[in-house]
Amino acid sequence: MLNTILPILLFAALALGVLGAVRRVRLWRQGRPAAVDLLGGLLAMPRRYMVDLHHVVARDKYIANTHVATAGGAVLSIVLSILVHGFGLHNRILGYALLLATVIMFVGAVFVFKRRLNPPARLSKGPWMRLPKSLLAFSASFFLLTLPVAGILPADFGGWVLAAILAVGVLWGVSELFFGMTWGGPMKHAFAGALHLAWHRRAERFGGGRSTGLKPLNLADRDAPLGVEKPKDFTWNQLLGFDACVQCGKCEAACPAFAAGQPLNPKKLIQDMVVGLAGGTDAKFAGSPYPGKPIGEHGGNPHQPIVNGLVDAETLWSCTTCRACVEECPMMIEHVDAIVDMRRHLTLEKGATPNKGAEVLDNLIATDNPGGFNPGGRMNWAADLNLNVLSEKKTADVLFWVGDGAFDMRNQRTLRAFVKVLKAAKVDFAVLGLEERDSGDVARRLGDEATFQTLAKRNIQTLNKYSFKRIVTCDPHSFHVLKNEYGAFDGNYLVQHHSTYMAELVTEGLLNLGQHKGGSVTYHDPCYLGRYNGEYQAPRDVLKALGIEVREMQRSGFRSRCCGGGGGAPITDIPGKQRIPDMRMDDIRETQAELVAVGCPQCTAMLEGVVEPRPLIKDIAELVADALVEEAMAVKPPAVKRIPAEVH
Repeated sequence: MLNTILPILLFAALALGVLGAVRRVRLWRQGRPAAVDLLGGLLAMPRRYMVDLHHVVARDKYIANTHVATAGGAVLSIVLSILVHGFGLHNRILGYALLLATVIMFVGAVFVFKRRLNPPARLSKGPWMRLPKSLLAFSASFFLLTLPVAGILPADFGGWVLAAILAVGVLWGVSELFFGMTWGGPMKHAFAGALHLAWHRRAERFGGGRSTGLKPLNLADRDAPLGVEKPKDFTWNQLLGFDACVQCGKCEAACPAFAAGQPLNPKKLIQDMVVGLAGGTDAKFAGSPYPGKPIGEHGGNPHQPIVNGLVDAETLWSCTTCRACVEECPMMIEHVDAIVDMRRHLTLEKGATPNKGAEVLDNLIATDNPGGFNPGGRMNWAADLNLNVLSEKKTADVLFWVGDGAFDMRNQRTLRAFVKVLKAAKVDFAVLGLEERDSGDVARRLGDEATFQTLAKRNIQTLNKYSFKRIVTCDPHSFHVLKNEYGAFDGNYLVQHHSTYMAELVTEGLLNLGQHKGGSVTYHDPCYLGRYNGEYQAPRDVLKALGIEVREMQRSGFRSRCCGGGGGAPITDIPGKQRIPDMRMDDIRETQAELVAVGCPQCTAMLEGVVEPRPLIKDIAELVADALVEEAMAVKPPAVKRIPAEVH
């Protein structure tokens, strides 16, 4: 009897699954067009799954091994089940292969079940709690059904009772896998996730690449929306990416705003976009809510505004754009892109940037700096340093990009220290002086794409007048924008963070350094240097050259906790239960270090804003400048040319 029912059940489930897939694709296609390599992406998907995706998943060995067994076993089991029980290919070899596949799947499902017995708070509950049981039912049922095919048991074993039990198990498991993949069950992430890897909006991330620069708006296209107002304003492959979410909550656990009690949970934000994709409310969300906001009060559909429907504006403004969520996401979803896209609409279309946001943007337009300072005072910090200015010198090996720290008395100490280091190494360098403008980082993160593009194009026009080999800056935010976001406007330069450049100077023996005479040190990784640009080692190499043993914080490297200073967060200033820099200082205090080494003016400002007692905060350039052996500086040979880069 089962031999008759099974093919009908399998192919009926397949047909309904295909209908569900068509429905799902139609939901995604509500979004705006996006240029993707459809065939090339599909061909690249297996490698992206096995290598790139598992490079992230493998950080948790338990889940990585579980996922390989469960997912790999499930794919093999489904394919072989269709061949053996759907098409009736009762071949002993295929039978044994299916037995092996179901065993692998069963073992993986057991570990999934074990994980769900006492799940961590970050994991969504609800339908996800039934998933391991469904996987166990599928694998166990098809294992028993396949024993006769392999010749291990007679075809009529077990009688009607076992047949009925197996029929229930098959129906249960097949429903979860086939319907769940396309009609919205927990297994939806498998279907959407595979296609998300194929048609990812940042294909450059695969194969060991890095892609973190925000994508520009085409401001010349009057028909294009200025940012995202409604779910349908996202590109279709962004909507696909939201649907791929597995609700593991790794983004939630990494988010500094969520930890601080601000009204943001990146996992729920993505799930709210999924609700908006199909229409409905968040009443069935089975995870942690936005802090301070109950579940069940938000909803929407593809054609309704997102803000004050699916989410509140303060949820979007809580984000520090630190990319901790993106770094941890096993499905490689781009949370920050989505948040900035929605901010763009609020800023450009609504003029609804909160707190001091509008004032900062007005300052950038009027004075080319966010503080509204007189642009003529940009070089006051260096009045006694006799710096070369490119408008007079025309050419230099190094262009020192000063940044808007020039207007901040604390950061001026860092700038002066770095100038001391450059002079000690006999580097041929110059500054733009009064021609330098804000890099546009703050404007872009606050959603003001128009002001960013204006600043970027003016800076590029200025830079292209001169000849230099590289740009070096003490500010990771300027570094990131110049390096990764000016290229979209034909501003392509070799750009380095000052820690990377100092590490080169140390390696080439161009700095005569003594030993650090202070106490123990811990190093705080800036988000825009580390997660955005992958530079973790150079600052540590510089500290090592000073004879400093770094006491690493538990959250360091790619898992460093944000200081709270990025993405315009200090400007929008959304309240929470605690301050992000206070949490970071708790991480620092755990090391019992006497000194914190930093490499970012934002980090310096945020950490020094923590009330004392606390460790001393010093930029790496200050530590290097303090360690220079003055007597030897006069007899150092002139600097050699280091990188034969293209001259701009």
